[in-house]
Amino acid sequence: MKRPLGLCGALLLLFATPALFAANQPHPEPVKKPLPVPKERMSVTHASVTIDGRQIPYTATAGTLLLYNKKHQATASVFYIAYTEDGVNDANRPITFAYNGGPGSSSDLVNIGGFGPRRLVWPAPGDIKAEQPPYRLENNQYSILKSTDLVFVDAVGTGYSRIVGYGTPQMFYGFVADGRAFAQFIERYVAKFGRWNSPKFLLGESYGTTRNAVLSNDLVNDGVYLNGVIMCSTVLDFPTINFSAGNDLPYILYLPSYAAVAWYHHRLHPRPANLPQFIEQVKQFARGPYLDALFAGTALPTAQKQKIAQQLEQFTSIPVSLWLKADLRISLPVFQRRVMGSTGPMTGRYDGRFTTPELQPLLPFPGRGAAGAASTAINGAITAAFDNYVSQVLHYKSGRIYDQLSFTVFRDWNWTFHPPVGLGYSPAARDVAPALARAMDNDPGMQVMFNNGYFDMATPFFATEYTVNHMGLPASLRDNVHFYFYPVGHMLYVNPKALPMLQQNIGQFIAMATASAAGH
Repeated sequence: MKRPLGLCGALLLLFATPALFAANQPHPEPVKKPLPVPKERMSVTHASVTIDGRQIPYTATAGTLLLYNKKHQATASVFYIAYTEDGVNDANRPITFAYNGGPGSSSDLVNIGGFGPRRLVWPAPGDIKAEQPPYRLENNQYSILKSTDLVFVDAVGTGYSRIVGYGTPQMFYGFVADGRAFAQFIERYVAKFGRWNSPKFLLGESYGTTRNAVLSNDLVNDGVYLNGVIMCSTVLDFPTINFSAGNDLPYILYLPSYAAVAWYHHRLHPRPANLPQFIEQVKQFARGPYLDALFAGTALPTAQKQKIAQQLEQFTSIPVSLWLKADLRISLPVFQRRVMGSTGPMTGRYDGRFTTPELQPLLPFPGRGAAGAASTAINGAITAAFDNYVSQVLHYKSGRIYDQLSFTVFRDWNWTFHPPVGLGYSPAARDVAPALARAMDNDPGMQVMFNNGYFDMATPFFATEYTVNHMGLPASLRDNVHFYFYPVGHMLYVNPKALPMLQQNIGQFIAMATASAAGH
């Protein structure tokens, strides 16, 4: 029997409609199972270090603490190494939480690099043999363990710290998320080990100083007041170091660092005898005639432009012709490749004292995979020495690879930040200095120490001074800010000649910040 076409069509539509309807609806995201959650664990060892002739016995604890969400579900396992002096009253002894930056760097550099009780013997500039294994750790007579207990913390996604349970990258990879994660770790640590009443300090290097600004504000908001914040190679306002079209600020703020590196490599004729005095002269020129010239733009008269270029050549050894060709604006990569001459090696970004030859010197950039002079010199040493130290000396065993530098964390980083002060916000500005200013305002006894290297071309010292001077601190808080400068690059502890000054200055800072609080 032949059925009417209309009925067949109606039946087809009747039965097909639910399937077609379902096909056009968004499919719900599959529920992800939580990641495995490891138990917190610790490996405890005992040792001693001799500092200034005094033997200091200490306990080294390599372990993990879990972080939780609001439902008390585990989200991350954070690895740390703590050094605490034996035989003292923990409740009154200062404690410092230390870390590196990146974002995406672990804390090994600030640990065995120069602040912990064991120190890596770093290769000196040009010492190629010392860049090869085996590497040596020695008693660190310049460790700041003399002044404070130390807790070195690996950011989530670096070292042995990792996302677990219900954690996601969005909970940790970003200005705000990172600050909250570190705040929770610190609060958990002081609760677990009974350090609530200890004088508390933060020590950050590079992006760790950025973290310091956000974290200090978070901690103060949580009622965890700080005695001091220690900045090493500071960056708070990222436009001060980013060369981009229409932004003349980095050219001005980098000039004193250019001059310092040219001075170090004996490229200046005559070469000034006193580096700090020479730097002051360059800073005056940078904030005066050079700033005016860049501000004028194309309206700058030719004769004045020529005069500025001549002065720039005297300060940097870069020829007048190149300064004129660059419209008085030489970016950092160009300076690194030209300061040693047109056929010379390239200087380091993290430490301008180091140099490395170029495979293709005529390319506009050094080429893919070029690690940089300073990184080339120290990467192998820190990798081998730290992994061996953790497993063989601290007896912390892990089946995971210690991730010293995570490009995944850096790639996924959320750079959005809403300053806690001001009339509005500009996420693109990437300036966390207002967070530090707010923390200092809410915790007016907090002292802040800025340590910078003259030969650091990753976070130039003049940019740090500029940023601090534009934080809008009230007059009553400006005496809480302290500046120190050293003859070294980004990693302040790499130059053994700078270590005694660094230890002495940090030690005096901790003593001052602790004593001022005790005098209430």
